[in-house]
Amino acid sequence: MKPKLKVLFTIFCDCVVIFTAVISASLLLNTGQVPWLESLYLSLLLCGVLVGGLYYYDLYRSTYKYISHHEFFYFARVVMLGFLFIYTLNIYLNLFEFISISVYFVFLSWCFSVTGISLIRIGVRLHYSFKNKGNYKGKRTLIIGAGEAGLLVLTQLKKSADSPLYPVVFLDDDLSKVGTKLYGVPIEGTINKVEEFIHKHKIETIIIAIPSATTSEIKDIVQYCSKTRVEIKILPKINDIIHGRLDKTIRDVNVEDLLGREPIRQDLKLISGYLADKTVLVSGAGGSIGSEICRQVARFEPKKILLLGHGENSIYLIERELHEKFPELTFIPVIGDVQDLARIKSIFDHFRPDVVFHAAAHKHVPLMEENPSESVKNNVMGTKNMADCANMFNVEQFVYVSTDKAVNPTSVMGATKRLAELYIQSVHSSSKTRFATVRFGNVLGSRGSVIPLFMNQIRSGGPVTVTHPDMTRFFMTIPEAVQLVLQAGTLAKGGETYVLDMGKPVKIYDLAKNLIILSGLIPEHDIDIQFTGMRPGEKLYEELFSQEEGNNATKHELIFVAKPSVANLDVIMLQIKGLLQHVRLTGSYTSSSDIKKMIKEIIPSYTYDKKE
Repeated sequence: MKPKLKVLFTIFCDCVVIFTAVISASLLLNTGQVPWLESLYLSLLLCGVLVGGLYYYDLYRSTYKYISHHEFFYFARVVMLGFLFIYTLNIYLNLFEFISISVYFVFLSWCFSVTGISLIRIGVRLHYSFKNKGNYKGKRTLIIGAGEAGLLVLTQLKKSADSPLYPVVFLDDDLSKVGTKLYGVPIEGTINKVEEFIHKHKIETIIIAIPSATTSEIKDIVQYCSKTRVEIKILPKINDIIHGRLDKTIRDVNVEDLLGREPIRQDLKLISGYLADKTVLVSGAGGSIGSEICRQVARFEPKKILLLGHGENSIYLIERELHEKFPELTFIPVIGDVQDLARIKSIFDHFRPDVVFHAAAHKHVPLMEENPSESVKNNVMGTKNMADCANMFNVEQFVYVSTDKAVNPTSVMGATKRLAELYIQSVHSSSKTRFATVRFGNVLGSRGSVIPLFMNQIRSGGPVTVTHPDMTRFFMTIPEAVQLVLQAGTLAKGGETYVLDMGKPVKIYDLAKNLIILSGLIPEHDIDIQFTGMRPGEKLYEELFSQEEGNNATKHELIFVAKPSVANLDVIMLQIKGLLQHVRLTGSYTSSSDIKKMIKEIIPSYTYDKKE
């Protein structure tokens, strides 16, 4: 039936109900004698008032297939107001001679009308319920959480017999709910017994319907499911929904849910103070960290953002994305290599940036072990060029993005990042620019991250390769890391090295197991895990501070500051310049052992295999 015809048919049914309600009340109160003509007039008047009220509140646009108690509340209120209006009108105008419109008459008519109008809607809903009953063909689904979110999931899944998921049972830790039913679906037990109910009901999919669930709670659920082959899905967290970071739909549980933390508190006023209406340059703008810096900086309405990068395709993609999300802002793509001093100098001279975020770097540890000269050129020479130009053109603030691998480095990559940190400290001592370094560990979803590798291996049937059973790493999501990078910029007075709180270190072996479980498989049964041995330059565990740097708190609970190096920075600067000159003169394929020896002279804590 067409929508307009449905509305007209419903109005007709409501009018019949109102007329019947008036006649029934008259029969009861007038001992069987009904003034039919006046009853018809009264019914018509009531129909006009009540139908108008129902139409005003858009109650004829409700989909009766999914009608709820909210609509019934409005029905009752509109009908009551309508009868009170007629009752008051009759007191002053005495419209009806033979009908006694008393309080009792109004009450009975209201009861009969609300009951009849509601029964029409309930009948439609029951019709659809019985029509779909027993026709579900979706995956047998267990819902964890029998609260408002669980009810929302249930109603969404029951909308259609063609739903891919068929709700079978609820679990909830509220013991008062256990043994009851929610819209016909039983609540049978508590969450810690999830494995038992998976086998009992032959569950294929689990939905975690607890938007306030903590990381540890989600971990526990995943652990309970470790010996089963079920898909695990989740509702987005309330904070993610509010900030528009996720669709308001059921999605797969991902590793971020297992490694995440409470939402980060940002001082938006302070961040806006150094970014609003400023020209901001982001190097490595096409990379995972650089592109997220651009996205978050754009929220603070800078005058323009310069997207500096060496790869044209990645810069094109981030420029297009930013134009779509922030059409009112100015984004300027700048193709250039941080190793090219003349190009970098011309960019600073032309655009005169106020704030610089230097995220461009080579980050892949094994590759940099094989190509140490390139690591030196990009990570050290590139940072020197950016810092020198920032100093030369009076940039207000320069934030260098570093890594935990710079602490007591065992790899060329980590060592070159530490050299860059030292150079930043050196150049600050004679500059008006506020230089600061921000150091953090691995970020989820970055290029070269272990997670995409594991997922590809799982999709291929395994094995998943882990270098060492005890290897641990710090992990943080890219948005989390960048939020803290921007916040650290508000703390910088010049020369500091800020370290982000990365939470607890995570075993790579545990990470591999969880990814297999989230894929609906059983570790060591469906997918093998093989240990391949540590690669050149890798550490068993990472550190965020060296022993001499200490661990000093700042105004932000997730940002710490390392004590500055006590070494002679002037000597270090000369040594770094000597290393760069050696790489330039000897070419890209200079002996890696020579480079490592020179780095060792500058950074005594650097260790490497001298057998090379």
